[in-house]
Amino acid sequence: MDTIDTLVVGGGQAGLAMSEHLTLAGIEHLVLERHRIAERWRSARWDSLVANGPAWHDRFPTKEFEDTDPDGFPSKDSVTRYFEEFVAERNLPVHCGIEVLSARQYGRGFVVDTSDGSLRVSNIVAATGPFQNPAIPPMVPGRDGLRQIHSTSYRNPDALDPGAVLVVGAGSSGSQIAEELLASGREVYLSVGPHDRPPRRYRGKDFVWWLGVLGKWEQKSPPKGAEHVTIAVSGANGGETVDFRRFAADGMTLLGMTRAYENGVLTFAPDLATNISRGDANYLSVLKEADEYVQREGLDLPTDPTAHDIGPLPRYATNPILTLSLAEARISTIIWATGFKQNFDWLQVDTFDEGGRPLHQGGVSKVPGVYFLGLPWLSMRGSSFIWGVWVDAKNLTEHIAKT
Repeated sequence: MDTIDTLVVGGGQAGLAMSEHLTLAGIEHLVLERHRIAERWRSARWDSLVANGPAWHDRFPTKEFEDTDPDGFPSKDSVTRYFEEFVAERNLPVHCGIEVLSARQYGRGFVVDTSDGSLRVSNIVAATGPFQNPAIPPMVPGRDGLRQIHSTSYRNPDALDPGAVLVVGAGSSGSQIAEELLASGREVYLSVGPHDRPPRRYRGKDFVWWLGVLGKWEQKSPPKGAEHVTIAVSGANGGETVDFRRFAADGMTLLGMTRAYENGVLTFAPDLATNISRGDANYLSVLKEADEYVQREGLDLPTDPTAHDIGPLPRYATNPILTLSLAEARISTIIWATGFKQNFDWLQVDTFDEGGRPLHQGGVSKVPGVYFLGLPWLSMRGSSFIWGVWVDAKNLTEHIAKT
């Protein structure tokens, strides 16, 4: 049985950042990826997807995007090339096509069984990211004439059956998919839940820049009651603010949260106006904090008074649709943009709560030698972003080096 100091499980952005720091620290390690480098960007994204942050920001500090303007938004193919080049340029020990089947404690270390044999390791870094098992609520039973897919399986409008489309979930993925479908001529229904809706740009600076100078990327935990609130932000069409009023004006039918299904009829909560208004409040709060920062720091940034103009609520918010017959609405496809569930079944150690969520402090688990990387709010708000995993990987490497 081969022996190695540290095993990194996952060859996405988290695993590659970890490998780079372990390499720089001179720590023997191996990265195992069951598919290909950055597989999620290859096969679990729609065709037109671009990064939600500009190229100057959504990258590792030691490598720039060579095929995208710094203020542009890299395509999914650009992101894949970026990570492939990163591995090749640094000669990182990444092995693809090898699945980790189980890992269990053995003495002071661990025995890891893989599809290519077994290993003994001193440390394990679970870098499988936040996008593991697509979550589809078991609400609508399967029936003829209705196709149900997760947002990870959506590719483009032409790949769907003819008919109207219901998109459930209005975060970044749901809102972008719904807008693309509407632009293609589809009849689109969008179920909108609680969300944050930041400006894409304000006073000449991108949203991610404002999060940085306002200290929001380094927040250690989400605001109370907003742990599961999604963010509606988009890099599509050169980067634009997600605007549900514009969606409605262009012909999209907005709905509240999807609540229940019975006999071919979906029921929606009467919360559409509340959800849109709370998103507006988030949007305006960012503008207010930005203006205060500009004044406090004496910055010479252009004003943007029209950004503060919030129009009236759309018709479907003031007079919401509470029930919808799928047949009468001619809905042939439901796209569930409803997030993911974490899956660490392979990691057979005692560092999970009753719901299967990892127990850790900044990625350091309560079991010595077990680490997590790439999860939302691992150590800060930015932990699941490309630049954020770099920071957390450095911290975990320093911890491993000391033990």
